[in-house]
Amino acid sequence: MTTAVVICPGRGTYTKSELGYLARHHGAKQALFRPFDEKRRALGQETLADLDGAATYSVARHTRGDNASALIYACTLADFQDIAGVEVVAVTGNSMGWYSALACAGALSPEGGFEVANTMGALMQSHLIGGQTLYPFTDDAWRAIPGRKEELLALAEAIAARPGHDLALSIDLGGMLVLAGNEAGLAAFEVSVPPVQGRFPMRLANHAAFHTALQAPVAAEGRAALPTALFAQPKLPLIDGRGAIWWPGATDPAALRAYTLGHQVTAPYDFTRAITVAAREFAPDIFIITGPGMTLGGAVAQSLILAAWAGLDTKSTFRARQSARPIIASMGINEQRSLVTQRGE
Repeated sequence: MTTAVVICPGRGTYTKSELGYLARHHGAKQALFRPFDEKRRALGQETLADLDGAATYSVARHTRGDNASALIYACTLADFQDIAGVEVVAVTGNSMGWYSALACAGALSPEGGFEVANTMGALMQSHLIGGQTLYPFTDDAWRAIPGRKEELLALAEAIAARPGHDLALSIDLGGMLVLAGNEAGLAAFEVSVPPVQGRFPMRLANHAAFHTALQAPVAAEGRAALPTALFAQPKLPLIDGRGAIWWPGATDPAALRAYTLGHQVTAPYDFTRAITVAAREFAPDIFIITGPGMTLGGAVAQSLILAAWAGLDTKSTFRARQSARPIIASMGINEQRSLVTQRGE
């Protein structure tokens, strides 16, 4: 049977084109979503049904941490349940996708995973400490520009040394660096680097300074709100944001919670390393990226190229391989969704 590593996306993936994703792909799963909406209603939050069923998409409304996290978690978990015809050998995720990965792998129940994602999303939104900006260090062929990554990280470190400036690596995302900090730090970086590809540096809307020390208050409140009892042994191997593997039958749930509500919140998330470990340790036939959205495929491909996995060395070799026999299936793309589900929708 075809083997697969499942990758859960993070914030920023429920965009205008994803409006209605739950209704479109998962209209029959009301039993899954009902407890989520009951929880949100009790907290005075908009329901997933109302958000997903809105007449129009609103950046201010749909990208808020307390809304986006819940929507993305629900889309991811429902998509994971639709995977068929492949053997899932491991699960990982990007940033808040770690919370979804925990549920997909069975370390959290569906309701427990929702409680973690919804709680942390709400805390991020209520604090909204700092922000994020995105900048590439690869060329148009997705090859690392020699020394460029090191230069960018050194620049970030130099800016962070200035009084009143906070800036640090947030996510190592394939051929991109996601940097996070306060307004002074982000602005200083953005004026210090040349614009590239007509869109970078790119400030990310409604994003806080995720995966940096600035999030220590959020992590502390998360630990106070989310008990160890939510966490259990995973049923599938989990690859975290350090590239560490949490194995079924060999995981301490308390340690898993400590990582999830500690290091995962306040230290850099190395998505590139997670994909490298997934490829080298599990050698899957295909990488499945659950929905919503389709933007994470490039970062996965770039990570595989940077890892020199299976002879991939440029965007063109990846595209040739993908065209001949797909190695990435993004469930947010109907044609690729049909490769890993019994119904393509």
